[in-house]
Amino acid sequence: MGAILIAVAFINAGVEWYQQRKSENTLAALLKMIPAKTHAIREGKLDTVEAAELVAGDVVFLRMGDKIPADCYVFSASDLKVDNSSLTGESEPQERQAGNTMGNPLEATNMIFSGTLVIGGEAYAIVVRTGDNTVLGQIAGMTAGEEKAQSPLNHEIAMYVRIIASVAIFTGAVFFIAGMCLYKDFPFAINFAIGTFVAWVPEGLPATVTMLLTIAAKRMAAENVLVKDLQGVETLGAITLLATDKTGTLTRNQMTVTNIWANGRLYSSTRGHNDMGEPITNADASGVREIIAISTLCRSVKFDRTDVPVEKRQLLGDATESGLVRFAGARIGSDFDEMLPRHPKVFEVPFNSANKWMLSVHKLAHADGPLTLLIKGAPERILRLCATIIHGDAVVPLTDEHRKQYDETYEYMASRGHRVLAFAQLQLDGSEYPEDYVFSKKTQNYPTGGYTFVGLASLEDPPKHGVREAIGRCRSAGIQVMMVTGDHPLTAEAIGRKINLVVGETREGVARRTGRAVDDVGEDEYDAMVIHGEQISEMTERDWELVFRKPEVIFARTSPKNKLEIVTRAQAMGHICGVTGDGVNDSPALKKADLGIAMNESGSDVSKEAASMILLDDNFASIVKGIAEGRLIFANLKKSIRYTVTHSTPEVIPQIMYIIVPLPPMITPLMILCIDLGFEIMAALTYAWEPPESRNGLMKLPPRKPVTMRSVAQLRAYNARHPPPPLDPETGEPLKQRWLRRVAHALKAPFTRVWWQDRLEKKEGEILVDGDLLSWSYIEAGLISTISLVVTFFVVIYCRHHISPRQLRLMAKDTSVAYFNKDSPDYTYGGRTFSGSDQFYALNEGRTGIMFSIYILQVFNLFICKARFRLPFGRFMFRNIKTFYGFGCGLLLLVFVTYIPPLNSVFNSSYKSIPLYWLIALGFGCLLLVYATARTLFLRRSRPIKWNNTIQGLHMHPTIWSTRHTTKSIEP
Repeated sequence: MGAILIAVAFINAGVEWYQQRKSENTLAALLKMIPAKTHAIREGKLDTVEAAELVAGDVVFLRMGDKIPADCYVFSASDLKVDNSSLTGESEPQERQAGNTMGNPLEATNMIFSGTLVIGGEAYAIVVRTGDNTVLGQIAGMTAGEEKAQSPLNHEIAMYVRIIASVAIFTGAVFFIAGMCLYKDFPFAINFAIGTFVAWVPEGLPATVTMLLTIAAKRMAAENVLVKDLQGVETLGAITLLATDKTGTLTRNQMTVTNIWANGRLYSSTRGHNDMGEPITNADASGVREIIAISTLCRSVKFDRTDVPVEKRQLLGDATESGLVRFAGARIGSDFDEMLPRHPKVFEVPFNSANKWMLSVHKLAHADGPLTLLIKGAPERILRLCATIIHGDAVVPLTDEHRKQYDETYEYMASRGHRVLAFAQLQLDGSEYPEDYVFSKKTQNYPTGGYTFVGLASLEDPPKHGVREAIGRCRSAGIQVMMVTGDHPLTAEAIGRKINLVVGETREGVARRTGRAVDDVGEDEYDAMVIHGEQISEMTERDWELVFRKPEVIFARTSPKNKLEIVTRAQAMGHICGVTGDGVNDSPALKKADLGIAMNESGSDVSKEAASMILLDDNFASIVKGIAEGRLIFANLKKSIRYTVTHSTPEVIPQIMYIIVPLPPMITPLMILCIDLGFEIMAALTYAWEPPESRNGLMKLPPRKPVTMRSVAQLRAYNARHPPPPLDPETGEPLKQRWLRRVAHALKAPFTRVWWQDRLEKKEGEILVDGDLLSWSYIEAGLISTISLVVTFFVVIYCRHHISPRQLRLMAKDTSVAYFNKDSPDYTYGGRTFSGSDQFYALNEGRTGIMFSIYILQVFNLFICKARFRLPFGRFMFRNIKTFYGFGCGLLLLVFVTYIPPLNSVFNSSYKSIPLYWLIALGFGCLLLVYATARTLFLRRSRPIKWNNTIQGLHMHPTIWSTRHTTKSIEP
């Protein structure tokens, strides 16, 4: 026992050290996001300084590729674009310039933030906040200040341990007093109390739970799910709400061309189930050829290398332009890198927020001259500059019919949440624009109108492969899935409808369909909600309750503080909340959540340190495997505990009979430890490999702690009965009671109405150790096992040594003489004399029969506990080959301690034990199997299984999203 307590102390110390290291690693990851050096103006000249030396008021110079060192106010900029995706979740590059018209500071066009990246242009800016005062620093503060809630498994095991420890201490104390009163022998009474205490406590349970979770974690690692916190394995299976980021989590964080409209025809460059356009089978088709050429030549994107195909290169520049370049590179193939040298750029007007287009002139010869003007940008701006359009392999005047087709196509593309660009060109007249013509931005000596409209291209950040089915399976499993993103509400909703996150109507959608005002639509008429982040601060308790009652919810334009509040509100309603994310902005919510899930490849170091679980392949679909694994490990943990604690009653009752009947000590504390930490733990561990009873059965059940109106009311009543402790006025932290007061409160609690109300209140859902488990383990199977071992004990001693149960009682009752020891006096009964040695070996042979009886009954119980929904028969009972290894090793251990004579004196066993008497336990094992079958049939009728309702409208076909390739050398 001492060794066990020491081991537990070391484990607790190790866990505490690990948690401290995690906090340090989180802060270290945040520090990595701050650049070491930056360019600042000092003493009238531009100099390179340490970023840590910046102070408010410093003027810094930033250019493409720089990481921003502090929160800065932009007062001068040239085509500045920043990537805020790690901070806000937006995949689109953000333009920044002097002047601002936005109300939200994170969207202010003259503000740039620490830790984000400059991906285009350059700027001079004034440092306004540094260190902890920056947005990044505030996120760090929120992350460090949040404490992770105790996992459901930890809470339930702790509750069970407290109960069983209280029972063990109470019964040990009671029987110590009884022993002293009856026998007035202190050594006798203390040994008896220790035996009772050891019998009650399942010593192997902590090790079993830890090893089961460890084995499950290793199995999940093989599925590319890295578990940093062992409890997270089970927590993933228990979650009721999954709040997920969009960019990089549900989507690829890579803008991709989806549709092209050219020459009056709509093309699809992707393969999907909802694409209306025809596939691009001919990259040389009229219009398509020109769009590919403009995407290739009219660009400012830079490559990290050119010795690999375009799709494998790192592109530095605008995400939308990068998507066009990847599209063009996939179509042109090996000739892509030859296009620009073959048709060099002679003039360029970069994209800016005023024009919203990019223009370039190239040496691209045609019938009328050597130069061609190419332009791309915002569709409404480009169309306004055009007078003609490509139609039917010819250039024709732009008519109202063409504009109508344009409007319909543009509306279709935009309604799908895509970003739309228009393309145009103008073949310059050689007499007016010869090859050596010098263009100028200042004088604008280039055509500013009369262009030929080529077509439209739409781009999106597409969903990752498998996301749609993954979310569909989560929702089918009764888990509420929410999107929490920094993107625009329309973009978020469009993506949500593609991935099974939204299949119903919003309030606005119902109003449009029925021709009513939005306020006239009732709460029960719609299932989906899209909430803007600015509304969150104004939401009341009733608003939050309404939000979490809706099955389909999207939060858009959210800040890190908003995400944290969403998680906090969900947990306050009783949700076991999982949060996925990859950006710095996700880290506070990842840490606060019951289970934070970060992305490995696209995730920031901060998010990975704050999370409890990491998806190594960034595949959201791995979460479904994790949920199924989590539910399976909970079911197997429950089966393992159900099996493990069944032997407690057969170990406790002999201790009680020892003093009440009385009888000789039928089982010793060392035998109990041999059973609990020996063959029992080997068999219990085999549940780690136990497959589910049916393939998809666990994913059709509701979460084990579903959030319902009743559960919310119970939680609020519980919180009202247990108000939070007062706060320290100086630190704002809860005041901690002194340990004496805590002990006094714990002793007083069982005598209060609130304590009993908390324990007797019937709660929603399923817990690890419930009444059914306790009834089976301690009463039903426990009593059958106890009867078996008592019968075996009496039969072995009577048949082998002719000592009747009555005589055993008389010998044990005679306190004047200590029988059943080697040096005990002779005892004469029925004309036979039993020496001390005879008594000693008779008792040990009976004890050996008890150990084999417990083992055999537990082998039957091992198989019975496999069946939760089905009868304990059939092939599924034998699918886990580890089961046979487990009880086989247990049998070897038992045979070892029995038939190796030197060990008999240690474990009070006997090598003279005959296997014939094991048949008694086999008979009781068959009785236990019959009883378990009858019990299952009864429970099926009285408490039928509740399965989840089918959700109408889910699309469970595979998410097939890939770019169609038609590689061809294109020469306009």
